[in-house]
Amino acid sequence: MKTMDIYAALRANSYPGRGIIIGRSADGKSAVTAYFIMGRSVNSRNRVFTETEDGIKTEAADPSKLSDPHLIIYSPVRVLGNKTIVTNGDQTDTIYELMDKQQTFEQSLRTRTYEDDAPNYTPRISGIMHVGEGKYNYAMNIIKSADGNPDCVERFTYTYTAPLAGVGHFIHTYMGDGSPLPSFEGEPEKISIPDSIEEFSKGLWDALNEDNKVSLFVRYIDIESGKAETVVINKYKKA
Repeated sequence: MKTMDIYAALRANSYPGRGIIIGRSADGKSAVTAYFIMGRSVNSRNRVFTETEDGIKTEAADPSKLSDPHLIIYSPVRVLGNKTIVTNGDQTDTIYELMDKQQTFEQSLRTRTYEDDAPNYTPRISGIMHVGEGKYNYAMNIIKSADGNPDCVERFTYTYTAPLAGVGHFIHTYMGDGSPLPSFEGEPEKISIPDSIEEFSKGLWDALNEDNKVSLFVRYIDIESGKAETVVINKYKKA
């Protein structure tokens, strides 16, 4: 698969929606993930990422302007032991709770479908990273309708058992702006991952569409020690 320039791809797409990146830093030392959200409406733009004990959650930047918390208020990132779960919805909690009961990542997601936001039927995108004892692997999943037909649920899981240094994969909800919004197509896109969390965070944030970007989360986890470094960027300030 050809390596895509993630910054150029984001600059060329005004509305990829929500996106997950997982990979390994160029020096091979860090497990890397990033998650961003975008919005077109006042309600979806009225959000910030707030750090929690085991990850992050979305909150209303201005609670007085929150008109519908459905599908926009959730925990995108949670940590369960040596596993970091990253998703674009409340399926984060589903994965966390069912994996805690010894079900697999894929089994837990079989209990969920695409989002109930007709006519878009936004895909649910999810990722999981296993970092422990100096080893690292990850998986990504997308649940979507069949080309916009809600009668058929399509499920795809991609596993990466020996991530290569400097290589990551990017999956997002939409191919671009539109009405209805066109769902992501194909397998996760191959991208390059730099060593520096500051460089990666700035590059991603600057490349996202200025009008539509809302928040960005980036985390680098040292594969040997498990120590994590996190960057959170919010366009809007909490009231």
